Amino acid sequence: MATSDKKLAIKPLGDRVVVQPMPKDEVSTSGIIIPDSAKQEAPSKGTVVAVGAGRYDDGDLIPMTVSVGDTILFSKYGYDEVKVDGKDYYILSESSVLAILS
Repeated sequence: MATSDKKLAIKPLGDRVVVQPMPKDEVSTSGIIIPDSAKQEAPSKGTVVAVGAGRYDDGDLIPMTVSVGDTILFSKYGYDEVKVDGKDYYILSESSVLAILS
């Protein structure tokens, strides 16, 4: 997944996922300019760069559904922003992932 041999300095715990956000499109595919107010309601999109081991339910480990390299849609308000080595990343719970894009 990574383009360099450098390992990401973030290791998420439990059911957390580290996502590198994708830039938002300023213009729709038909050429219509999308106002900021409309873009804020849409879910965010990004690439998974690290995943935790999973969550525990009654002592049993439930493995993660998403994996490194997946492109996902995630809830607009369900993440924490961090900056590592000058790059922005989001850390979110797997329950904030809405879909895996293929």
